[in-house]
Amino acid sequence: MNIMKREDIWDRTGVLADFRQELDKLFGRSVLKHNGWKTSFEPEVDVVEEKDNVVVKADLPGVKKEELEVKVEGRLLTLKGERKEEKETKEKNYYASERFYGAFTRMIELPTDIKAEQVKAVCKDGVLTVTLPKTEGAKAKQVAVEVQ
Repeated sequence: MNIMKREDIWDRTGVLADFRQELDKLFGRSVLKHNGWKTSFEPEVDVVEEKDNVVVKADLPGVKKEELEVKVEGRLLTLKGERKEEKETKEKNYYASERFYGAFTRMIELPTDIKAEQVKAVCKDGVLTVTLPKTEGAKAKQVAVEVQ
């Protein structure tokens, strides 16, 4: 029996990737996944807005920090990297193969303006934590309002 690699038509580059991201925003993630089967590696993320920061945590098991690129443009955080296969063998007699390898790009729209020059990223134990300080204008301020 031959096992063929399934290609993801929703590749993270080009017009289709933009279209998929818009659909994901509208309907929630994994709308376009086939019967719950992933077709490529896409890191799972948590985005939390704190008082002074936006914190993004991404699960990246098996990805070395040297293989990661973190970029901020306006309110868009881009995570790029590659999850490399551990070793290449000529004969692959897998009973099951559920892990994904290869290049990935994950674009995350941030909920507020941030200070791009002060962003910090730490990768530890397979989790990337990106701390993005908010701009002064983006921080919540309490103002007393006189009721008349």
